[in-house]
Amino acid sequence: MSGDVSRPGLRKGGIIEKTKEFWRVYSRIRVGKIGLVLLLIYVVMAVFAPWIAPYNPRAILVGKHFEPPSWKHPLGTDEMGRDILSEVIYGARTSLLVGILAALLTMVIGTAIGIASGYIGGITDDLLMRLTDLFLVIPGLPFIIVLSVILGASIWNIILVIALIAWPGTARLVRSETLSLKERMFVHASRVAGASDFYIMVHHILPNVLPIVSATMVLNVTRAIILEAGLSFLGLGDPTAISWGTMLYFADKEGAMLSPNPYYIIAPGVALMGIGLAFVFISYALDEVVNPKLRQRR
Repeated sequence: MSGDVSRPGLRKGGIIEKTKEFWRVYSRIRVGKIGLVLLLIYVVMAVFAPWIAPYNPRAILVGKHFEPPSWKHPLGTDEMGRDILSEVIYGARTSLLVGILAALLTMVIGTAIGIASGYIGGITDDLLMRLTDLFLVIPGLPFIIVLSVILGASIWNIILVIALIAWPGTARLVRSETLSLKERMFVHASRVAGASDFYIMVHHILPNVLPIVSATMVLNVTRAIILEAGLSFLGLGDPTAISWGTMLYFADKEGAMLSPNPYYIIAPGVALMGIGLAFVFISYALDEVVNPKLRQRR
């Protein structure tokens, strides 16, 4: 019994020791390291965009219309003579902002509902799961489009809309894990010791579901980035923000594939593919870190 009671996951051992153990396992996974390198490239692009970008991405007529790639403009220019490389670099800011914040909000909503539903049970469980089922059966893309039109085109509204449609999957996953955890001996011991339900949910259940939720969150980042790009491509994105989806929208609208510079539509597409692969690789590695059974198959 004592071995099980001591389980409260993240509380055992120091943060430094756990970080070292995490990196020891993670560093053995090749695709995980590739994903981190790719992500680091995008983070550097986003953080240091004003110093890396050769031009102001909003500055028009820095070159000719649809100018092909050259030493002055490595990816050429768009229909307004703006430097495409500068737009791609600044687009990393919007994509990472939307992806990370939407995934975090998704994780918070889904984790809170999943833990409450699984631990409390009874009518609370029934109500929360019926609410989850309702959001699951709503067609995702049409719902996002309708909400985007109603709330207005802004980055913050897009983040909220994506989180509202994405949280049910996390909630179901957390609920399933909570149903198992609440029957463990360390939870029973804490309850016998007089701990409140809220204390148990926060200090025992939450730390033990976080590793699984974190791995899922990484994939939600990719999903949010692609959804933002899709909304922007449909003309529902924030017109004041520079994003890869907005670039694709104007590139398609202006017939970039038939222009002398097809990189206008190729560059943001490749950027989206690269950041998607980065988070997919990281998620794959995190799955192996939190699930020892996957490591045993290697």
